Amino acid sequence: MSNKLVIMLHGVGSNGDDLLPIAQFWQKQCPHLDITSPDAPFSFMNSHEAFQWFSIQGVTEQNRLQRIEQARESFDKTIGQIVGNAGYEQRLEDVIFCGFSQGTMMALDAVVSGRWKIAGVIGFSGRLVTPIQGVITTPILLMHGLNDTVIFVQESRLALAQLQQVDANVQLKTYPNLDHAINEQEVQDGLAFIQSL
Repeated sequence: MSNKLVIMLHGVGSNGDDLLPIAQFWQKQCPHLDITSPDAPFSFMNSHEAFQWFSIQGVTEQNRLQRIEQARESFDKTIGQIVGNAGYEQRLEDVIFCGFSQGTMMALDAVVSGRWKIAGVIGFSGRLVTPIQGVITTPILLMHGLNDTVIFVQESRLALAQLQQVDANVQLKTYPNLDHAINEQEVQDGLAFIQSL
């Protein structure tokens, strides 16, 4: 099995350290896993410790896609540097994006827009904002808590339906009594997904 690179993409108002323990756990189970968990490019609320992929100030259903489109250049630059530095520039088929919330939106955007053809996407508690372009060959695992009141589970169900319409390799797992967070079962399910790639 060739090495794979997992890039963790945190949610708004957080930082790379937030998801790093999950990646470290996966790495212990999979010795051939390289991991990285960068900070998003933009500061959140002028903090030096909290970041975001795009601003949520004044964000609406109508302008969210535009915010994501505007964030693509900085996202691609961040990911491109990581992939290059880790030696995966010619091995995108061995790269996995794992996002939480806003990080999931950016991961899904990167794949369904056709910009990043990678090994897989793990999306915790997110939504698909971007219209799907072309054939999606990247396997996708969506996971969502049924008690999430920040991003409702219906968003992942809609994403599943849209991706199924283009015959994407996608699955959705939902979790009772889980709010806008990640639980131990999700971590285990994410590990199984990585091992299946």
